[in-house]
Amino acid sequence: MTTYQDYIKEIEERKQAGLHPKPIDESELLSEIITQIKDTNNEHRADSLQFFIYNTLPGTTPAAKVKSDFLKEIILGESEVAEITPDFAFELLSHMKGGPSVKVLLDLALGNDQTIAEKAAKVLKTQVFLYEADTERLEQAYKNGNTIAKGILESYSQAEFFTQLPDVPEKIEIVTFIAGTGDISTDLLSPGADAHSRSDRELHGQCIFEHNKEMQEELKALKAEHPDKRVMLVAEKGTMGVGSSRMSGVNNVALWTGIQASPYVPFINIAPIIGGTNGVAPIFLTTVGVTGGIGIDLKNWVKKKDADGNTVVDADGEPVLEQTYSVETGTVLTIDTKTKKLYKGDEELMDISSALTPQKMEFIKAGGSYAVVFGKKLQSFAAKTLNVEAPVVYAPSKEISHEGQGLTAVEKIFNKNAVGNTPGKVLHAGSNTRVEVNIVGSQDTTGLMTSQELESMAATVISPIVDGAYQSGCHTASVWDKKAQANIPKLMKFMNEFGLITARDPKGKYHSMTDVIHKVLNDITIDDWAIIIGGDSHTRMSKGVAFGADSGTVALALATGEASMPIPESVKVTFKGSMKSFMDFRDVVHATQQQMLKQFGGENVFQGRVIEVHIGTLTADQAFTFTDWTAEMKAKASICISEDETLIESLEIAKSRMEIMIQKGMDNEKQVLQGLIDKANKRIAEIRSGEKPALRPDSNAKYYAEVVVDLDEIGEPMIADPDVNNDDVSKRYTHDTIRPLSYYGGQKKIDLGFVGSCMVHKGDMKILAQMLKNIESQTGNVTFQAPLVVAPPTYNIVDELKAEGDWEVLQKYSGFEFDDNNPKAAARTSYENMLYLERPGCNLCMGNQEKAAPGDTVMATSTRLFQGRVVKDSEEKKGESLLSSTPVVVLSTILGRTPTIEEYEKAVEGIELTKFKPSSKLLTAS
Repeated sequence: MTTYQDYIKEIEERKQAGLHPKPIDESELLSEIITQIKDTNNEHRADSLQFFIYNTLPGTTPAAKVKSDFLKEIILGESEVAEITPDFAFELLSHMKGGPSVKVLLDLALGNDQTIAEKAAKVLKTQVFLYEADTERLEQAYKNGNTIAKGILESYSQAEFFTQLPDVPEKIEIVTFIAGTGDISTDLLSPGADAHSRSDRELHGQCIFEHNKEMQEELKALKAEHPDKRVMLVAEKGTMGVGSSRMSGVNNVALWTGIQASPYVPFINIAPIIGGTNGVAPIFLTTVGVTGGIGIDLKNWVKKKDADGNTVVDADGEPVLEQTYSVETGTVLTIDTKTKKLYKGDEELMDISSALTPQKMEFIKAGGSYAVVFGKKLQSFAAKTLNVEAPVVYAPSKEISHEGQGLTAVEKIFNKNAVGNTPGKVLHAGSNTRVEVNIVGSQDTTGLMTSQELESMAATVISPIVDGAYQSGCHTASVWDKKAQANIPKLMKFMNEFGLITARDPKGKYHSMTDVIHKVLNDITIDDWAIIIGGDSHTRMSKGVAFGADSGTVALALATGEASMPIPESVKVTFKGSMKSFMDFRDVVHATQQQMLKQFGGENVFQGRVIEVHIGTLTADQAFTFTDWTAEMKAKASICISEDETLIESLEIAKSRMEIMIQKGMDNEKQVLQGLIDKANKRIAEIRSGEKPALRPDSNAKYYAEVVVDLDEIGEPMIADPDVNNDDVSKRYTHDTIRPLSYYGGQKKIDLGFVGSCMVHKGDMKILAQMLKNIESQTGNVTFQAPLVVAPPTYNIVDELKAEGDWEVLQKYSGFEFDDNNPKAAARTSYENMLYLERPGCNLCMGNQEKAAPGDTVMATSTRLFQGRVVKDSEEKKGESLLSSTPVVVLSTILGRTPTIEEYEKAVEGIELTKFKPSSKLLTAS
């Protein structure tokens, strides 16, 4: 059977699922298709033409090279296809977005045929995805006196690839569709359980609204009823896109409601429009910008005020909301991009200028942020080559500088890493910046999309200015099923060749690691002044400042070594008082959220801002518990302010772990890991000598708000509760309901416990082992009344536990232990009342492979409590995922219920929990 026949067979199989042919990215298949096109009598010729023209992926895919070369043959007259004229071949090349297509266009533009050269130049003037090899050819040709090259460069210097694009419509008619009430997780738009299909955009599109066919049909009907309008998906009484950046979520919204990016590339849509009563989650909003979409903070529900201007509260002390205008499904509204207002008919509803800033308008015009980023670089290159001053085409970056005002930690980091701003100008929060990126992380369920994005922007190698990058295997660690076996090796090979350190070795020389990506990134971050971009919302390092990002922004950072964003405002968090001996640091983390909401009357001052936490005395591993949770606080990022000696200790730990990675054979030809160790040594020397102490904000820095956490107020373990039965639907499944252990009275039944995810560290595993020994000594044996699933975050931790004797304790009480030589091939569907020692990785927290039984009440150390994430609802009962510290989880599974405070204190007696003492040192710069 030929490759083409295999493809036809696959097409027939996809038809059964209501799917179109999968877009072609393989060279062998497209080569066979071209052979059939050339054979005018071939029975498959008509279909082959359709596949070639309309169903081949662009960029740097193997198929794109084959397509580009064949179009070149047609233009040069070496091949003749009646249906593809030379002019049509040029049009097809213009839609292929760089890589081999640009090489072909340069070949033609710099060739000997003047007519062809002029046509090729005309197309090249519309392209922006050029890399060093391309620009060097243009520069050399210009220096050699080539007039065509000069004309292209002159066009680039004027940024005609941008200025000649159509203007953004002044009025955009939209119709609303309520996707849900309350915060909408990206899981609703792109469920974690469907992560395997994200790179197959049409197939993945079927999972929107968690496969709710009724909602999908309602959306189709709404579009049919309003064919002249765009659909805006709305989170009523909540925030849209909480939980993650999830490019696949934006892709799905765009597929259902957006605009096709190119008539010759299927299932790639752009320009979605989304909104939320409380806006759009910050990292998800960045993803919307990648596709040239619009995200609106609707503010259609506000806190009710009495005659004196005080907030009216209900019987539970919660603010009462009142509606200022309706956005119920089917409401027709108008976005006016000139006045930057939202209208209903002639009635002005609100100002939406924050959704239509000059920079965001450029993204809309260009069809996404990539084209703007590459366009700016291309214009600068051309102007420099021609030795002319580039005209101001793009909106100047907003530069905000307050004389005499100090800098917060994030302002210091951005000023250090900024490029393209006014030389010598100090930038404060609100400034728009381009910054160089030091560390980049890609995770395995979005990595295939990142590789597609890299191919689409014609990138072939990691930017030399990136210090280090890592491709993880943690999100698919639990089950090595056929989907993982098909996707992950392919991903690892691509990323390894691109220049990343990869969890799996495509050559099979080192043992595969499934370490949680955030833990690895936390170890390879060796500079407290670093900027980190990672393809996961929990990219929140305890060194430097890290931003969770969509797969496209990750691709852009890998390809260019840069990211663009405003400098965020900061909220300063400090501590006073002292921790009680039986409390865990996780309780401090939850109490921070609780006390913040109390101090600010229910307003989440963390949302969309950087939390600058003056942690001082906790090393990076332990402090990560705080920074990781800031995603659930809806913060944009977080920064730990450490004492000098604490930072040095953290860097020494990071060095030792990278040395282990090197010993395992994970370093690449460029010796990236060794380079990071060298940089860590340099940073340690700077701190010790006093040349450059640990990062500290200025004493006169300005913050949006300051939160003081009183440790004395934390009298018992704290639990984040999804509050699944709250009468107000908008208050379910948020992370804002923090309850003390005593709230449950020792009576809430627990069906399953989970100790794992990025929220735990080695100390948690040691606490688990010590608790088991404690309970056995107190009761004579350890019996589990509910299953306890344990997934250490990294293999290094497992190795260290084995060396220190704790792993042996865990083995003693376990009924299952992972075996890398025989990994699970199917997800577990039921659990016994015993301890499971699972493979390092995300496990239940991710929810894409393993889940609790529907309707279970889960007590977990993880981060997510959204509906359906860890546990689905059953017909009889809603699934619940309560989040707490390791000791609470362990004891809950042994008892089969929440413990009383007395039972808890007895179980942790004599155990060294994660301690924290506020720093006594001044953590500000003089």
